[in-house]
Amino acid sequence: MQSDNSHSQFYRQAAPVTGRKAICATLLFVAIGFLACAMPDYPEGFYPQAFARLPLEVPLVALTLLWLPSRLALMVAAVATLAVFLLLFLKLADVGVISAFQRRFNPYLDIKMMYDGWNVLSGSVGKVGAAAVIGLVSGLIAMVLSLFCWAALQLNRFGAQARRIALAGFALLMGVGVVLWAAGPRAGAADIAEMRVATYLQDRLSLVSQSISDIRAFEAQLGGSAGAIQTARFDRVAGRDVIVIFFESYGRSAVEDPRYADMIKPRLENVQQKLQAAGFATASGWTRSPTVGGLSWLAHGTLMSGLWVDNQARYDLLMSSRWPSLNRAFGAAGWQTVAIMPAITMDWPEAAYYGYDTILAAKDMGYRGKPFNWITMPDQYTLSAFERLARQPARAAGKPVMAEIALISSHAPWTPVPKLIDWASVGDGIVFNSQAESGDAPAVVWADPDRVRRQYIETIDYTLQTLGDYIARFGEDAVFVVLGDHQPASIVTGPDASRAVPVHIISRDATLVESFRVDGFTAGMTPDNATPEGSMDRLRDILIQRFTGD
Repeated sequence: MQSDNSHSQFYRQAAPVTGRKAICATLLFVAIGFLACAMPDYPEGFYPQAFARLPLEVPLVALTLLWLPSRLALMVAAVATLAVFLLLFLKLADVGVISAFQRRFNPYLDIKMMYDGWNVLSGSVGKVGAAAVIGLVSGLIAMVLSLFCWAALQLNRFGAQARRIALAGFALLMGVGVVLWAAGPRAGAADIAEMRVATYLQDRLSLVSQSISDIRAFEAQLGGSAGAIQTARFDRVAGRDVIVIFFESYGRSAVEDPRYADMIKPRLENVQQKLQAAGFATASGWTRSPTVGGLSWLAHGTLMSGLWVDNQARYDLLMSSRWPSLNRAFGAAGWQTVAIMPAITMDWPEAAYYGYDTILAAKDMGYRGKPFNWITMPDQYTLSAFERLARQPARAAGKPVMAEIALISSHAPWTPVPKLIDWASVGDGIVFNSQAESGDAPAVVWADPDRVRRQYIETIDYTLQTLGDYIARFGEDAVFVVLGDHQPASIVTGPDASRAVPVHIISRDATLVESFRVDGFTAGMTPDNATPEGSMDRLRDILIQRFTGD
């Protein structure tokens, strides 16, 4: 014990911190501690008044470090540094996740998204650029944490005079803070002094705990009855191709937001007229997506399973389960099931759950043209390849096709914007090279939020035009279900946008299309703004019921 005390005394007396070093340590401790505690945790919170705060944790920890013996101070400094790391990491993650997906970061559910984030970032700015961004951010955080830890340890080594001044200063700051905390609401200074770190971290622990309980409940649901899909017969669409098309980032905002409606509503009317002229009936409605801004596979899993799959953990459980998919039900009823996935460029083990007979990923579609940045091929080529590689062979074999198609031209970064060409000229896709080389780089486009929004809606317009032209030319007696996978990120929609996406039913069987009116659909390609927003997991059973005819 005596040796420990001697060591502690030696630690304090060996090199007392005074003068400029003491001032520097104090300023660093206060600045970094204040930043971690007061920094907003949502994108719209970054304005000057948001930083008019006095986090009481800062003077409280400083006073503790100034009073404690060195060994205990080392522990407090380590805990405080860990708290600063957690606050900075969680708040930055919140800002990013809210910007992209309009919800807070969930450590239990979202860690796996980091790899997907790398894929998107590297696809947009290149692997070198993505590595540079991640390295810069990681290095900056490491530097800030090192400086804070150093400053915290220096506080404990202040010389006598520096210690007295620091104690008086932090005690005064703490006293003022306590007075403001107690009298703030009555004095019109609410929320200036605050002590929220413990509550913030506790709320995140509660979120993790709730997520664990939710996953357990979902596991139990997967062990229950699968409902209508077990008796699905699909008599109303017997012998016809059934084509489900997920339309990337096609959300309600594209149709109704005043910034976009002037382009998209006329396009929808034009598509409707083109389809009517070709003998097709149309009905449209809204359905709520389980995701927003990305994670398209959650929407695919939700529709095909009829379960609400709103996070990666639920998706992973579904993929490893025996819960029947809509694809498998069609396969059991005699359809040739096909997946057209131009965004799949790596192994896709999840395909085993869906049970497709044929999978056409990016490498299987014969595209020899250049990519449109992250986008492997334009939607027109995807639909042309589907016609050539899936529908025509199935037709020759006398089997109808049930297809799930992902169209990705309207995926970020929305540059360059493709243009529709003559279908006879599509070929192997080399004809698109001039388009792929046109336009500005993502870094240029994304430097201007207005430009981002303009190019987003131009890609939506392109895909609508392409779909209308494809169905009118090649649709024949097929039944099409076209729906958005999710709304785009808040940079496009704003922070409080609906999670609904349009869904269109298109077929030459007018009676079949009309039957969807019972479910809230309205005639035409433009959904009524008064139509209730159904849930995407419910849409599966609606399709089964209408296609079966019960």
